[in-house]
Amino acid sequence: MDDQDKKQGKATLAARAGGYTDAGSGGVVPPMQPSTTFIRDENYDPLFADNIYGRDQNDQVRLAESILSQLEGAEESLLFASGMAALSSLFSSLKRGQKLIVQSGIYWGTTAWVREFCTHREVLLIEADSSDEVAFSELVKQENPDMVFLEVPSNPWILTSDIEVISQTAKSVGAVLAVDATAATPILMQPISLGADIVMHSATKAINGHSDVLAGVLSCANASSDVWIYVKRERHGAGAILSAQSAWMLIRGMRTLPLRMERMCANAMAIAQFLEGHEKVEAIWYPGLASHQGHAIAARQMPRGYGYLLSFLIKGTRKDALDFCRHLTGIHRATSLGGVESLVEHRHTIEGDVTGCPENLIRLSVGIENVADLIGEISTALSCLE
Repeated sequence: MDDQDKKQGKATLAARAGGYTDAGSGGVVPPMQPSTTFIRDENYDPLFADNIYGRDQNDQVRLAESILSQLEGAEESLLFASGMAALSSLFSSLKRGQKLIVQSGIYWGTTAWVREFCTHREVLLIEADSSDEVAFSELVKQENPDMVFLEVPSNPWILTSDIEVISQTAKSVGAVLAVDATAATPILMQPISLGADIVMHSATKAINGHSDVLAGVLSCANASSDVWIYVKRERHGAGAILSAQSAWMLIRGMRTLPLRMERMCANAMAIAQFLEGHEKVEAIWYPGLASHQGHAIAARQMPRGYGYLLSFLIKGTRKDALDFCRHLTGIHRATSLGGVESLVEHRHTIEGDVTGCPENLIRLSVGIENVADLIGEISTALSCLE
């Protein structure tokens, strides 16, 4: 099966909501059942064995998890109330005295949370650049961690890491390899096929794609593994679950995910090519560019597209970067990424010095708008800079 056939398969799977039809009504859209509790018979046996209480027993949640597992090539998936809820469940599997290696320069919210968690839990945390897979693999061999965590592509530096190479090293020392693939989605990259044990997404972002749902998901290569058994127990006990309404909206969003990714990737590539070499741009990071440090790895890991996220440095100061954002008239100045609408962030304003983000760094989440409109607006904003 070639890449086009695989792409068509995912598009069909997503558009048909995993092949679901409502047996009760014949509807092609899944119904939404908001009940938090379910009837028992006169012997106090559940009328439906899988539906007792809504904390983690809901048809919409199960359907959304099934679709995600199929898209991801995973054995099982679990939805959470947010991406950070998913991550906290994963990291909570670490015990006192264990060791965690985390890729440096990733999403500042993850970095800030995991630093505090490891201090409180007395887990040894090591942060290291993973874009050099040889040096990173040597570190993994030397430190013998219990878990390795990557973010591919990373946010906001849009760096790529060789998941396959790092997974081989992680396995050699018995470490769990977890990958945050939010900026790729399961359409562009499947880390499990590259050797990852756990894949995480903030489904709030492109998987939902409409900036109206908070959700997170973890998917696993092996549902019988110790870490996955812990994650399932943790979600059930802590109750960080997704509501039925949010799951229903997530399913609706996923039905157009492959189509949205195709347009967003094409738009992002065109914008990156426009920005590369622009007189007002100091540097740009987008894995689709041949000049990108990780282009060859990205081409292998993400053969269907290079994503919708890019970052660049304005030539100048913090004021110049803020002025650029100010002069954008249609691209929204807002936090988040992956929606149908393009968003711009002055990253330093959002995260401060947590990951060492420069004050002249701009991050663009590219949407599905007409690309000529987007480039025209960006060009005008750049021309307004002194």
